[in-house]
Amino acid sequence: MSATSFIAPLPKAPAPSILELRNLSVTYGRDASSVNTVNNVSFCVAKGEALGIVGESGCGKSQTMLAVLGLLPQGGRISAGEVLFEGQDLTKLSQRALRNVRGQGIALISQDALSALNPAMTIGTQMAEPLVKYGGMTRTAARLRCIELLEFVGIPGAASRLSTYPHQLSGGMRQRVLIAMAVSCNPKVLIADEPTTALDVTIQAQILDLLHRLRSELGMALILITHDLGVVAGVADKVAIMYGGRVIETASTDIIFDQPRHPYTRALLDAIPALGGAVRERLKPIPGLPPDPRHPVPGCAFNPRCGFVKSLCTQELPDLAQKDSWPSHLIRCSVDPLKIEDQQLASLYQASLRSAP
Repeated sequence: MSATSFIAPLPKAPAPSILELRNLSVTYGRDASSVNTVNNVSFCVAKGEALGIVGESGCGKSQTMLAVLGLLPQGGRISAGEVLFEGQDLTKLSQRALRNVRGQGIALISQDALSALNPAMTIGTQMAEPLVKYGGMTRTAARLRCIELLEFVGIPGAASRLSTYPHQLSGGMRQRVLIAMAVSCNPKVLIADEPTTALDVTIQAQILDLLHRLRSELGMALILITHDLGVVAGVADKVAIMYGGRVIETASTDIIFDQPRHPYTRALLDAIPALGGAVRERLKPIPGLPPDPRHPVPGCAFNPRCGFVKSLCTQELPDLAQKDSWPSHLIRCSVDPLKIEDQQLASLYQASLRSAP
């Protein structure tokens, strides 16, 4: 046997990031009453990779993505950090330059398809607009392309759908129309903000399968925003958990589900109903309410709802740091629930979940 047979293969180098956020913060207002809705958020996604961003309503998921696209509501601004798309900092671009990035570079699937689509315009007119304006197509060519896109996302009778209005389509079809519009200019990054909201379970599965197929076939990166960990399980390669406007845990999807380390992540998983559980077994909701960004919580934002809380948790905000052998597994927590020595705290945590209304 040759000596080279004993040499272990070198690990594959990670793919370069196509979109990277570095310490991004979003602020509303400019005086002493200003409010931070996003605080020092950092993550990255590579070409063809899928990232799931998970957290309760109000945790800053959508605000982060609107900041990436320069679409923050009036009064909102990026107060710190960088948004690097293919190495270019989008925070330094003018609104005119950003318009060229939207759609062609980064596309967004909005949360509510009925609100996102113009009720006074036909589906065909809305779909053709970016193709004519940014793609340089004629109206005839744009119409043919729209038919191809609707067929691509699985809408039957595509040609006849172009003359319909949004209210004449079902929720699932409207969502597919939004997806078709988002991929029409072949974006390199697709952001899907709660794409399965208000859809029944069967349609949700179809939409998620469609997004997974589009990512594979078009080679684009996917950022999936959701409050449901179950949604990202079969789609995302890695997950970022957000709470109180911050990323509090990030790792590969397998690690998040098999070895969750932050108490909030563990609580989210505990709140998912188990298919094989007892019929009379109660769900385990997370006690309390998410923090109000107008009244920041001292220390860790999750400490009022955490059964593992210690005095240090109410005084200091921990850094997002590696706490195990996986370099990509980062946790923002002063207490490790997997290695905690005080069993009374663990019992208190479980009791708080059982007694929650």
